[in-house]
Amino acid sequence: MSKQIQAIRGMNDCLPADSGIWQWVENKLRQVVASYGYEELRTPIVESTDLFKRSIGEVTDIVEKEMYTFADRNGDSLTLRPENTASCVRAGNEHGLIYNQQQRIWYMGPMFRHERPQKGRYRQFHQFGIETFGINGPDVDAEVIMLSARLWKEFGISEHVTLELNSLGSNQARAIYRDALVAYLTERKDQLDEDSIRRLESNPLRVLDSKNPEVQAAIHDAPKLIDYLDDESKQHFEALCQKLDALGIQYRINPKLVRGLDYYNRTVFEWVTDSLGAQGTVCAGGRYDGLVEQLGGKASPAVGFAMGIERLVLMLQTLDLTDEVPKPVDVYVTALGESTELYSMKLSEELRDSIEGLRVLMHCGGGNLKKQMKRADKSTASLALVLGESEMQAQQVVVKYLRDDMPQEQINRSDLVAFLNSYFKD
Repeated sequence: MSKQIQAIRGMNDCLPADSGIWQWVENKLRQVVASYGYEELRTPIVESTDLFKRSIGEVTDIVEKEMYTFADRNGDSLTLRPENTASCVRAGNEHGLIYNQQQRIWYMGPMFRHERPQKGRYRQFHQFGIETFGINGPDVDAEVIMLSARLWKEFGISEHVTLELNSLGSNQARAIYRDALVAYLTERKDQLDEDSIRRLESNPLRVLDSKNPEVQAAIHDAPKLIDYLDDESKQHFEALCQKLDALGIQYRINPKLVRGLDYYNRTVFEWVTDSLGAQGTVCAGGRYDGLVEQLGGKASPAVGFAMGIERLVLMLQTLDLTDEVPKPVDVYVTALGESTELYSMKLSEELRDSIEGLRVLMHCGGGNLKKQMKRADKSTASLALVLGESEMQAQQVVVKYLRDDMPQEQINRSDLVAFLNSYFKD
């Protein structure tokens, strides 16, 4: 017997028992972005490796350790996308969607990073995100955050997430701060771990993002970036905070929040939770005004966010907030005897034609009533329609209640659509 092939570690199947909540989550995400007038952009999952080196930064964990990179038959270096902002910018530049225009777009799909798999963190994971281009003021920053806040409201998790906010300022202000931070950290080099020492040379702001308790203690009194902001960035950040206050969106300013990608400037934010243990970030984003030009386009302001769908699904399940997820089947139609099979098929199609959205599962494979009812109960249907030869001849249907403690009913076929409409409406 040949060895059974299994899925690649960290790349998981979404089984039928779980696909319902995924579809429900994805539909809600689509509904919210549609209500804000955002349009979908779909990009390839494979891009030129240079796209991510130039956008994310060569001295980041993603580029150095995590990307799935390979040479194709032409010798070109290709990478499975580890994130999608760079791909959206590439597509916008390539197709003339950004220059001298305003765009509000959204995306959803799989990303790939070679990380150590753990709960809420996988090697193939799915992200939903939005990107806006061509709008410079803090109003669009506020809209992006407002949209994310509406998502939590729609999913019923507003009380379980907290908005953290910071400003990275301009590139020039950040360079001055970088020198001050390097000087501070160099004096405490013996308190830094190996990763932080490496970052001290290449990307010192990332040291602030360390989860190592000893490093956190070392940077407790480090200079704060917010104290080094240029006047324009200060005004931008203050205006954003004023708008969030007026909108009733609560936040806390986290001066150590820097985000893990090189292309951010000014506004950065994260929605965090304590409901997922170590994987506490649910959604993160910010402003990246220099990335469009960095990737070959004309300079354009931009802001957006991304969120992991796996983490959102896990959070909803952990908090037991999945009651609204539709059951896969509403009605199970039996067929007792060969002569009723075609009749059962026609009736099932009639119900699907007459009642929009009704999920009808028709029994196939024969068997006695006990066997068919067992499958009906397993299907999660609310009702079973029992069709035998006598019911077929009398143009009637026996309705069995599978979830309600109610006696079965015998209904004329001509009244069945009205009965089902009334039952599922209630």
